[in-house]
Amino acid sequence: MHNHDSHVNKPRYNTIFAVGIGLNIAYVVVEAFYGWKINSLALIADAGHNLSDVAGLLLAWAATFMASLRPNMRHTFGWQKASIMAAFINSVLLLVAMGSLILESIQRLQSPEPMQGLVVIAVAASGIVINALAALLFIKNEHQDLNLRAAFLHMISDALVSLGVLIAGVLYLWFEWAWLDPVLSLAISVIIIVSALNLFKKTLHMMFDGVPDSIELSKVYDYLKSIQGVSKVQDLHVWAMSTSDIALTTQLIIPNWQHDDGLIDEIQDALLTQFNISHATIQITKAPTSTSCSNL
Repeated sequence: MHNHDSHVNKPRYNTIFAVGIGLNIAYVVVEAFYGWKINSLALIADAGHNLSDVAGLLLAWAATFMASLRPNMRHTFGWQKASIMAAFINSVLLLVAMGSLILESIQRLQSPEPMQGLVVIAVAASGIVINALAALLFIKNEHQDLNLRAAFLHMISDALVSLGVLIAGVLYLWFEWAWLDPVLSLAISVIIIVSALNLFKKTLHMMFDGVPDSIELSKVYDYLKSIQGVSKVQDLHVWAMSTSDIALTTQLIIPNWQHDDGLIDEIQDALLTQFNISHATIQITKAPTSTSCSNL
């Protein structure tokens, strides 16, 4: 089953991940320091956002590494599911952190404090530059790997959030709205919570071996049922092995099957091409088995 080895010999992109993570960690330190020094919730909120994206980059990097590890006698699927678990934990921690920040922002709204607009503008401007540079690291390969695509989108979104902080700093210099800092931190927190909730929902679904969002199970079933000679499709299961690899197992009933191993290769190739299912296990029998389960 040639598709079973699809997890090995994948590029790890070590250099671009290391540089991207290094740039973002440096910016998080600078942003958090100045946010604490001038008591700016907007900068602290954005630092939290960028810290979550550092975790996201680390997760993507770990996923590419996990995908290169071979299974062994104790872990027959390898360690690929670690990337799903890490994403789930990251989403929970992020929700807790943003919840605390929202409470702090609400308290600050009741007694607004002045903002140092020039410092906020300078730090946010550096954030735009750093995140743009980080995004450029991933843009070349972002269409080839879903992890790189996610990293690229994270960096672009960070640049846009930094732009929002910069605009808030400019508006404060013009109008001296003391309430702008806690309001902006609330807005940033809500944006992050929406993303974190989406990540939480997806990873929880994947942890319980749910069908990945990218897969329409009925279409996979229709394809398998359309294969010449197939009278029945049973025991069809599709789940995520990691954040980037999808597995499938099924039993096809072909009454007149002549033990053509080439057919299994054809099916695996089609599943990879049409549905991005990289790990497909196909059992072909001439009659249904009594132990089959009905899931469609």
